[in-house]
Amino acid sequence: MSEKQRVLEMNSGAVKWRHWGPYLSERQWGSVREDYSPGGTAWGYFPHDHARSRAYRWGEDGIAGISDESQLLCFALALWNGKDPILKERLFGLTGEEGNHGEDVKELYYYLDATPTHSYLKMLYKYPQREFPYGSLVAENRGRGKLDPEYELIDTGVFADDRYFDVFVEYAKAGANDILIQITAANRGPEAAIIHLLPHLWFRNTWSWGTARNKPSLEVKENHVIAAKHSQLGTYLLHAEGTPTFVFCENETNFERLYSVNSPSPYRKDGINDWLVGKNANAVNPSRTGTKSAAHYQLVIDGFAQQVVRLRLCHETPQVGFGDFDRILNARRAEADEFYAEIQPEVTDEDLCLVERQAFAGMIWSKQRYRFDVRTWLDGDPGNPAPPTDRKFGRNHDWKHLNASEILSMPDKWEYPWFAAWDLAFHTLPFAVVDPEFAKRQLLLITREWYMHPNGQLPAYEWAFGDVNPPVHAWAAWRVFEIDRKYRRMEKPDDPGDVSFLERVFHKLLLNFTWWVNRKDIAGRNIFQGGFLGLDNIGVFDRSSPLPTGGYINQSDGTSWMAMYSLNLMRVSLELAQHNHAYEDIASKFFEHFLQIAEAMAGCADGMGLWDDQDGFFYDVLYLPDGRMIPMRVRSIVGLIPLFAVETLEPELLEKVPHFKNRLEWLFKHRPDLASLVSRWHVTGSGDRRLLSLLRGHRMKLLLKRMLDESEFLSDHGIRALSRYHRDHPYNFVWDGHVTSVDYEPGESNSGLFGGNSNWRGPIWFPMNYLLIGALERFHHYYGDEFKIECPTGSGKYCTIKEVAAELRDRLCRLFLRDANGRRPVLGENTKLQTDPHFRDYVLFYEYFHGDNGRGVGASHQTGWTGLIAKLIASHL
Repeated sequence: MSEKQRVLEMNSGAVKWRHWGPYLSERQWGSVREDYSPGGTAWGYFPHDHARSRAYRWGEDGIAGISDESQLLCFALALWNGKDPILKERLFGLTGEEGNHGEDVKELYYYLDATPTHSYLKMLYKYPQREFPYGSLVAENRGRGKLDPEYELIDTGVFADDRYFDVFVEYAKAGANDILIQITAANRGPEAAIIHLLPHLWFRNTWSWGTARNKPSLEVKENHVIAAKHSQLGTYLLHAEGTPTFVFCENETNFERLYSVNSPSPYRKDGINDWLVGKNANAVNPSRTGTKSAAHYQLVIDGFAQQVVRLRLCHETPQVGFGDFDRILNARRAEADEFYAEIQPEVTDEDLCLVERQAFAGMIWSKQRYRFDVRTWLDGDPGNPAPPTDRKFGRNHDWKHLNASEILSMPDKWEYPWFAAWDLAFHTLPFAVVDPEFAKRQLLLITREWYMHPNGQLPAYEWAFGDVNPPVHAWAAWRVFEIDRKYRRMEKPDDPGDVSFLERVFHKLLLNFTWWVNRKDIAGRNIFQGGFLGLDNIGVFDRSSPLPTGGYINQSDGTSWMAMYSLNLMRVSLELAQHNHAYEDIASKFFEHFLQIAEAMAGCADGMGLWDDQDGFFYDVLYLPDGRMIPMRVRSIVGLIPLFAVETLEPELLEKVPHFKNRLEWLFKHRPDLASLVSRWHVTGSGDRRLLSLLRGHRMKLLLKRMLDESEFLSDHGIRALSRYHRDHPYNFVWDGHVTSVDYEPGESNSGLFGGNSNWRGPIWFPMNYLLIGALERFHHYYGDEFKIECPTGSGKYCTIKEVAAELRDRLCRLFLRDANGRRPVLGENTKLQTDPHFRDYVLFYEYFHGDNGRGVGASHQTGWTGLIAKLIASHL
């Protein structure tokens, strides 16, 4: 059976191929969900040192792990090199306070392959043979400042002389509930070395909180089999090849170690750790039963050699064994190759295919089962100590309705193991290429009533659900609809697409749009404040807090996002109007709202717009309590966001919506002042198309001139978030004797704003670049090949807008591709990462990238929106 056939079976409901997947988090400790402290100090309340001994309330974590959709039964790999002070059960990293640039995972691991049904998964973990440097990583990074580089695992010397193991974990499904597991440990060093592999099978703790009636159990059966019995799942069997030692304990807190009080059971969560590392035979259950178990393999692997461990996890079918193991595993590998070859048949460059394949793998591996019932979290569990009363008025107390229990796409399963609303919208585009149904479900889910606030606000992220992110979900829904429709029409040329999906998400987004209009337009003049808007330290002030000056800021990005939102909803309305003419009136409403925003941005209402004629750029405007208005002359991506608000209308479409067309003609006839603001409506473009945009040709040229200037925004690897102009000309704002500056910081942030682990003052960010490319393509759709712009500025080379978009796409791709010297810019200056054959072709998809050299910065596995590179490579969709 091909992977494509499995996807069809999965989406029809015939076979539940999604039942098992890579749904385990890579960090449950230090999360908001596990935080019951009075002041919301999540990192300190549940540190890494507690994780091996303390039961989690809301989820589980592990290395290269999988679970069922409800995360009742979990499987992951643990390792020990005989030298570490603890069993390696989970990835290690620094907390927000320990890292000199905030939280940061300090491990080397890579997502290498994955299919949409999880029929095949492959991941690599690099494990040192020397003692893992937990202490030095903490101490060295604590001693470094914001201006210093981060101290990474590769810098500690533990990989010197190649004394480490490459541990590959592969999963191959023989059936929806029959999973083959192969673990290959390769000794890259010159001498024989010992490694302990402990594949773990355990139940998430659902019984210690006073709500569950039945406690599941694990026990040994004959022939090296563990039986996992659960009242909801039934019985699963884990077959282990060879003669491992089976050990068992309970997935329950070790109260003695953490709190110096008695535990209900002598065999606690850290029992397997204490049995192996602490050599305490009494730490595991001699009856070989419990809720957490491991199959212990002690391997001695010669230098430059490898050994394989094989297991099989399946629903109760005692007959299965390992006779067909290799055949099934090889078949799933071949089917994965075939699936991705069909996705991108015209991409023949091997390096480009490698990058795309690993990007898709990262997207799929970053799925996580996310459980969070805010009301229960605030109130506490029955039979357990009540949380501090302060918490009932603290973090997320206005979001008691939120009750999540689904598989969601995470930004990064270690650094950001929680959904983020606007990140999620971007995630759906690469997912739409390989699994459109999953992409659509993600967009619908975030708008459901157990996520969306009753007032229409979308939840931002668990640290503050009430924060405001850019409204990009309508854009994402429309793009996913278009990609999905193209797939459908390959099978059935007249397929209208999933109109039901589009209609469902549209009605929920109407509520969100209304929330924006009512809550973020202070003066009621169609200029929007927005606040934080996901851009962390982009501005002079912390935009999510009250201004030290008083007053408020009219934001170029907040207002432009709303103009884009209006056009997105207008376009969706026009699609729905072809099936129900009632939507024509709604399309007209959004078109008129777009016009009103355009009028406000031009300053027609109060004389102070957001466009600056002197600089040819859009700026935020500070409104002080005494009535003064001060443009904040920071040349940032904020001033380029007005480019996003662009839409073209085909003549064939307008003929299908006559009421909408008549309303447009009436408005432009009777309000020519509005028509002059947004487009040359009466001048048809290429193919007789019409253009709706915040920018006419002159302003667009001025913006693009700055954007394509290599001394300002244009880098070798994409568009910077802040102009390089500010390297030599910082923006200084003086207030009450204090000077606040914004200067060019191309790499890590020099401040602690928003934790200090992200930076919008110079680096390259994929979501903004992706939106810019899409906007340029729509402008070209109208202007055609006759309209040309100098690219780069000052080069004397003139390109069509489409060619400019292609140039930006190529520059982004070059972040990950080998250059003429065989080096990938994303991997930075480390020679081993760049040249070692066991490192150089493993790609990391970082959160953002250095504005000058392209080095990866921030979260190292944020395949989430950086996974958009896969969609850029698959540009034919």
